[in-house]
Amino acid sequence: MNPATQPISTKPLAGWRVLVPRGGPWGDSVAASLRRQGATPVIAPLINFAPTNDQETLEQSLADLAAGKFDWLTVTSATTVDVLYAYRAEIPASTRVAAVGETTAAALQAVGYRVDLVPDNDNSAAGMAEQMLALESEPRDILTLRSEIAKPVLTKKLKTAGHRVRSVVAYRTVGVPVTERIAEDVRSGRINAILVTSGSVAQQVREQFTEVPDTTLIAAIGPRTARDARKSGLSVDVVADAQTVDALIDAVAAFSLPHAADELAP
Repeated sequence: MNPATQPISTKPLAGWRVLVPRGGPWGDSVAASLRRQGATPVIAPLINFAPTNDQETLEQSLADLAAGKFDWLTVTSATTVDVLYAYRAEIPASTRVAAVGETTAAALQAVGYRVDLVPDNDNSAAGMAEQMLALESEPRDILTLRSEIAKPVLTKKLKTAGHRVRSVVAYRTVGVPVTERIAEDVRSGRINAILVTSGSVAQQVREQFTEVPDTTLIAAIGPRTARDARKSGLSVDVVADAQTVDALIDAVAAFSLPHAADELAP
């Protein structure tokens, strides 16, 4: 596929059908951005969260969060935001919120939470830790919420620096099977682009869509996600130059529409 200059007279993604791999407020927000660019979004959640095996610890930690017992809350994935939203978690004004990247920050803002810190360059747990350590020279109380499979990189760095950290497993990531209609739309090339926003999404794309046409654009939201996608066996066509939804959509818009034979079918 070759980048092409889009006609000025039309919206850059006119005619495109783009698979959005997450639902909820974040998915709705991405879909709205795609529509503004002329695309037809297809929301097909590929991942969701399952309850943690330690529900009691999570519920107590969220109660302590609401009571103002933490100086910081760290959020390292959009799925963590789903958990906060599902529990109607309250984040007091006295607690600062750190998001690992723009995708997570956008997910927080989409459901009404504020964001006080996003790493400037390294959108990773290590990058978040470094930026927080640069801001906080005195020991602080920090709540880190993570998935069952996430490595405790952030927790270790913060604890080593002398902060008081409560690390809590907030969820387990599970795949969500797509409908047969969407699976067929991907097989046939009717879906022109698939947005890949995390390693977990990449894994589900690889497992659920075993036949992705070469004409289908696989777009990763950043270098780290692109690496995870390639490790999963996906061929990544384009990587956003910033870890934001807008940058991801702009990266897709730099390509000309690959017309599938049945693209205009009802």
